[in-house]
Amino acid sequence: MSPRVANRRIRLLLAVFVLAFGVAFLRAMWLQGVRAASFERLASRQHSQVVSIPAARGTIYDRGGVQLAIGGQATTVYADPRLVRDARTEAFTVARIMRLDFAKVYAGLSDRKRGFVYVQRQADPALAARLAHRNLPGLGFYPEERRFYPQLTLAAQVLGYAGVDNRGLAGLELSLDRRLAGQTGSERIVKDAAGQAIDTIQSRPERDGQDVYLTLDHTIQANAQAVLRETVAKWHAKSATAIVLDPRTGAVRAMAVAPGFDANRYSEVWRPLQRNRAVTDTYEPGSTFKLVTVAGALSEGLVTPSTSFTLPYSIQVADRVIHDAEPRGTETMSVARILSQSSNVGAITLAEKLRQHRLARWISRFGFGKPTGIDFPGESAGIVLPERDWSGSTIGNVPIGQGIAVTPIQMAAAYGAVANRGLWVRPHLVDHVGDGRSVLPKRRRIVSRGVAAELMAMLKNVVAEGTGTEAVVPGYQVAGKTGTAAKPDSKGGYSDSRYVASFVGAVPASRPRLVILVSVDEPRGAIWGGVVAAPAFAQIARFDLQYLDGGVPPDAPATSSTASSSAAYPLPR
Repeated sequence: MSPRVANRRIRLLLAVFVLAFGVAFLRAMWLQGVRAASFERLASRQHSQVVSIPAARGTIYDRGGVQLAIGGQATTVYADPRLVRDARTEAFTVARIMRLDFAKVYAGLSDRKRGFVYVQRQADPALAARLAHRNLPGLGFYPEERRFYPQLTLAAQVLGYAGVDNRGLAGLELSLDRRLAGQTGSERIVKDAAGQAIDTIQSRPERDGQDVYLTLDHTIQANAQAVLRETVAKWHAKSATAIVLDPRTGAVRAMAVAPGFDANRYSEVWRPLQRNRAVTDTYEPGSTFKLVTVAGALSEGLVTPSTSFTLPYSIQVADRVIHDAEPRGTETMSVARILSQSSNVGAITLAEKLRQHRLARWISRFGFGKPTGIDFPGESAGIVLPERDWSGSTIGNVPIGQGIAVTPIQMAAAYGAVANRGLWVRPHLVDHVGDGRSVLPKRRRIVSRGVAAELMAMLKNVVAEGTGTEAVVPGYQVAGKTGTAAKPDSKGGYSDSRYVASFVGAVPASRPRLVILVSVDEPRGAIWGGVVAAPAFAQIARFDLQYLDGGVPPDAPATSSTASSSAAYPLPR
């Protein structure tokens, strides 16, 4: 090879080296100048990470301190796929230890476009600890709370539930979420080249949520639910609802719905079964609504309990003919007997004396057509036809509880006002939050003490010798009212096979401690409130009176005779 050729090759090689060096230099300049910020952020993410530290959710207690909703320990497993060295091998190990689906785990660990993926939320702490001991690169762990309901089905529709993020999704868990949830904390973790945490350089402490104390009594609640289950099974009913209310304070001691469900398995339960029907659902009350009609007539001074009327079996109102539940001849009935025998004709006669405007005013005064304001989300206002839309026949159906829809809590509160000497107290489920004071509910007078006393005396007659004899509680005076309401059908009329049977009453009637409502939707075999709902009322009342304060003293006169609980009386629809 000639010296000239050799020199040419050397110069060519040198040019190549110079060109390569120039390209490398320009690349370095571009990376350091243009991409420096983005690569700095990438390096920072690879060597440090901000992790949220959830706050502990407050516990929900019953009035005696029994835990109804608590936080259980769990561990959340997460990963940074960009730090995972062998996604397939790690996915196999994770799936085997955590008992997860391999394909799903592998899909997450192999997605290097993402810097954070959940492997499993709220995992079993023991399994997560086994996985942590493997020291697999890219995996991280932090403690998390998992909501747990230790009483399972107890008050599930009232409590509601919290989701996987520990946020309330239904019931009191939803309405009280801000107080229960607390405030999430955070910490920045420094990691080594293998992705393992070596230090915490910055943190913000979490603030735990507040505890909530309810008015519910878990023993009274459990008994009410048990009685409803038996009642639904006995009568092959669609559902049933019960409320136990302290009329003096408005405190709800039990709010039960059957069928129930386990709040720990809420995701597997049909949504309609999760509703708290005592607050969110309406029904036509039937004869329990006659209390409003009678109360209005007494308060307006139009009648007294002894005022008598000659009542035929049926009465025509506009284009409708309304009759009593069972055929009878023309009778003379006092106002007290109209209520005890639940006469439709008698109630309409009283309503006609009241007239439309005053009746509408008394319906509103008792709280129907508007929410009670109970501290539960989704309360229904009921359905009350505005007075301007009343037709000529409205005065013939609303006074007997047709053409109007109420919620169970509205009806319980209305009877509670009569039992509380005419003073309505807003019902409530929350007694206090954290170290705060007990709730002081709103109060307002509906009827005078005198009228309330007259109504209680008449309601005692309903149980002693009228349509509610199955509600008798030995040793105690009971004041209450039966109701049997045909359900509306799709044709604009009323069904002849689907009914709601109900009973509302107060015990002991001489000094009421409890108002108890029971309604049974679509019972089969019998439809009457006095046959289907009254016995359930008696079971709940008997248990509660023996349980409260070690036993509420009996108030029935020793010389009084107890009406036979086997007597059957016709009820209006």
